[in-house]
Amino acid sequence: MTTAHAPHPEHTHRHGEGCGHVAVPHGDHVDYAHDGHLHRLHEDHADECDPVGHTECGGHDHRHGEGCGHVAVPHGDHVDYVHDGHRHAAHDGHWDDH
Repeated sequence: MTTAHAPHPEHTHRHGEGCGHVAVPHGDHVDYAHDGHLHRLHEDHADECDPVGHTECGGHDHRHGEGCGHVAVPHGDHVDYVHDGHRHAAHDGHWDDH
C-alpha cells in the first residue's frame, strides 16, 4: 500500500508529540488525525495521507466498532481503527489495511 503525495495547502499547524491530535503509526512515518482526515509530515509541509489501492487484511476476525478497545480515527466518510501498528477500515464485508 502506498500513498500519493498530496500537500495540504495552507496548513500552518505543526503536528508532533503533544500537538493535541491522535498520532497513528503508518509504515515508516506517523499520521495525525485532524479535521476528519490524516496528515503526515513531509519536508516543510503536511501532506494528506490517503492510501492508494486496495489491500485486504486477511484473517482478521476482530470486529472493530465503538468500545472495541482500539483507537478510532475519523477518515473522510468512514472510521479507521488503529490495530497492530496500522489502520483498519471496514470495506464490503472485510477489513482493509490503510
